[in-house]
Amino acid sequence: MSPRSNDSTRGSGQEATPPAGAPPAAETPRPPSAAGRVDALRRFAAAARRGRGPHLASCAVLLAVAMTAGAVAVGGDGRDAARAVPGVSRAVSADVLVRGEVDWAIRSLQTHVRQQPRDFGAWAALGFAQVERARTDGDPSRYTRAERALARSLALRPGNDQALAGQAALAAARHDFAAALDHADRALERNPYSERALCSRIDALVELGRYAEAAKAAAVADRRRPGVPVFTRYAYVRELRGDVRTARRVLHRALDSAAGPADVAYVATALGNLERGQGRYDTALHHYARALAADDAYLPALEGRARAQAADGDRAGAITTLEQVVARSPLPGPLVALGELYEDRGDRAKAREQYALVDAWTALARAGGVDVDLDTALAAADHGDTAEALRAARAAWDRRRTVHTADALAWALHRAGRSAEALPYARRATATGYRDAAFLHHRGMIEKAAGQDRAARASLTAALRLNPGFSPLGARAARAALEGLEAAR
Repeated sequence: MSPRSNDSTRGSGQEATPPAGAPPAAETPRPPSAAGRVDALRRFAAAARRGRGPHLASCAVLLAVAMTAGAVAVGGDGRDAARAVPGVSRAVSADVLVRGEVDWAIRSLQTHVRQQPRDFGAWAALGFAQVERARTDGDPSRYTRAERALARSLALRPGNDQALAGQAALAAARHDFAAALDHADRALERNPYSERALCSRIDALVELGRYAEAAKAAAVADRRRPGVPVFTRYAYVRELRGDVRTARRVLHRALDSAAGPADVAYVATALGNLERGQGRYDTALHHYARALAADDAYLPALEGRARAQAADGDRAGAITTLEQVVARSPLPGPLVALGELYEDRGDRAKAREQYALVDAWTALARAGGVDVDLDTALAAADHGDTAEALRAARAAWDRRRTVHTADALAWALHRAGRSAEALPYARRATATGYRDAAFLHHRGMIEKAAGQDRAARASLTAALRLNPGFSPLGARAARAALEGLEAAR
């Protein structure tokens, strides 16, 4: 997936790993539905507001159990697996994953490894499929199940590139990008043409802030394995360096080469996100419509459409769409966006509920071994504890120095009343040429607080000119600040 895609977080599975070579349990109770997981998050959020410290940590573990109950170590419902197509070969499973039929692949692979428990390639494919599915369905058990499946593959065939590439994808999904880079490099030593490893390597370098190396890695991947996964990453690297024209051209090339509905939905959504960030809302909505025509349940496209609707003035439509998204996958990005829309219309109680769900999500994610400091910093700076936002932002910056962590640290420092200290980080966030209205808004507000009125006017004007509806609350604050600066001239 594109590095900008929302990363779901996963809790810990509770099942014991079967001995090597032994099939897992054949049948278990059905895991909770998406609605059940959201309800579990709401109950946890209410409990979290009543207590902190060790009680909160223990609640997070219990929440992980509640949200993952009944899943076997390699994933899913035994009854579904029993109905799946048997005898899936390694080649077929890889093709299925490329086409995006991940649910079918998981069920089929579960059946296959029960019948052929020493098929290391099938275990690797199953682990990778669990990672891919975890990105969208909000099931916090899948990362642990993926880890166990990949470990089984490596126990059966040490050093196989399929499992190493799966480990790279898993580490990236958990936001451990240094480990992701190490696993990807090890996989590429064994198979220089592994598409999964090539893509994970680009992702890791981007998320470590090593943009020049990421550009070289994208060029290498484009030579070795041109196709939709590489094209979209190549485009994002170009966008991060301010080359929106090339990013747009590459994404159109990727869309033209998309082979099936999953690829169309993925690339059209990436194009929608690019155009929305440039303030071209009609064009963005067109791309989201194309994505949803290919897959009407594709959550990133639904989220993108909601954000474009809000930016274009259709706040009621945006709320309706985001409510559909968070009902199925309660992740921080859409939760905060929905909370801000509620807050914008004056419904503070419903807004607070969304922000509390973000707190619940981060607690569960930590219980599952996921680094959530960047998510915590972004949400808490505006809608939570500013001291916690600053702690999380500093931790994120210490691990990976990207434009996003620089922006988060700058904003957390500003919200903590330390705007002079924030200013170098705000400048660093905009230094690569990457054009993001939220970054420009943050920089302008920091410059204003630091007494640099002329610079503040330029930054706030640039933010509103680039993407005037970038955030219902942020855009309103930017306009008010700019009006105040103009009045004071």
